[in-house]
Amino acid sequence: MSKVWRYGDHVDTDVIIPARYLNIADFDELAEHAMEDIDTTFAPNVQPGDYVVAGKNFGCGSSREHAPVVIKVKGVKCIIADSFARIFYRNAINIGLPVLEIGKDVEKIAAGDELDVNMAAGEIKIVNKGITIKTKPLPEFIQKIADCGGLINYVKGEHQE
Repeated sequence: MSKVWRYGDHVDTDVIIPARYLNIADFDELAEHAMEDIDTTFAPNVQPGDYVVAGKNFGCGSSREHAPVVIKVKGVKCIIADSFARIFYRNAINIGLPVLEIGKDVEKIAAGDELDVNMAAGEIKIVNKGITIKTKPLPEFIQKIADCGGLINYVKGEHQE
């Protein structure tokens, strides 16, 4: 079962991947330090298919691409937030990590909730609470980028028209 990892507002890239580890070139090894300054349980316990849910301005701070990469390497299916820092949002899309910006509805989602997310339909079901949040679906081209594993693969033609 997918787990919700819940964080607050203004989670910056220094918390997502602390700068002291940026000399590690192997992304699998680097990802072992993901979120460590805010949540020491994240990197050792996050499972493929889990969700990160946060408040306002997720990914603020420096523009380092390492931040969304380590979250993707850990297997997070999607990041859902009230809002995202624009550079983080674009970096996440570029590497094929889906991000959904849902405004204040994010307050309905708590740590431990079970989610069923349909990004193409813009629908987030909080299964254990019987709540459905409707949001703007990911645009089709962004969904294709995510399906291809990132912008580079998309541009190389690894998508279906």
